[in-house]
Amino acid sequence: MTPQEQEIEKMRSSIKTEMKLIFKANMKIFDWDIPENDDKKSAEMITHVMQEALDELKAEIAEGKYDTY
Repeated sequence: MTPQEQEIEKMRSSIKTEMKLIFKANMKIFDWDIPENDDKKSAEMITHVMQEALDELKAEIAEGKYDTY
């Protein structure tokens, strides 16, 4: 197992927890800002934007932006 594989195994749970915290924080903001919020629709929209951000990061990685981070 490579050092990177070992490290990701240590961090896997933490990374997932952080992603969920970001999602839940944004859900709260939607609830605070929008009377009678449609939680399901908000959740779909938030995860869509989060996926866009992940896709942008993947593109940057493919372009080599983090080759020497």
